[in-house]
Amino acid sequence: MQDPHFPIEKPDEEWKHELSPEAYRVLRKHGTERAGTSPLNAEKREGAFLCAGCAQPLFESRTKFESGTGWPSFYAPKNGAVETSVDRSFFTTRTEVHCARCGGHLGHVFPDGPAPTGQRYCMNGAALKFEPKEG
Repeated sequence: MQDPHFPIEKPDEEWKHELSPEAYRVLRKHGTERAGTSPLNAEKREGAFLCAGCAQPLFESRTKFESGTGWPSFYAPKNGAVETSVDRSFFTTRTEVHCARCGGHLGHVFPDGPAPTGQRYCMNGAALKFEPKEG
């Protein structure tokens, strides 16, 4: 991460207390959930996907698409909602995506998504919460 200072910062013990074990592992320890395990893969309702750590709105449901990867995928985040950094783990270079508000690890972005952006934001469902549109 380029800037280690985020608007929401908490001690590690506080994150552990507030998050589920899986959300903590993904958001705070840069973990990855197993493909096909997130119930958010099948989420088709109108609404928004929020950061499970700080509830910042990250993606609108209209930007979600079926990528066939086993993880919730989106072609564009909300403006200013996410930041990226270089991830050199696992003997490769990828672009990590994290929440711009709390710095939580969300997943990675790849240049093989659909129009209009050509981007595939491949997110861990454990790092997200879904909020259906009211009405």
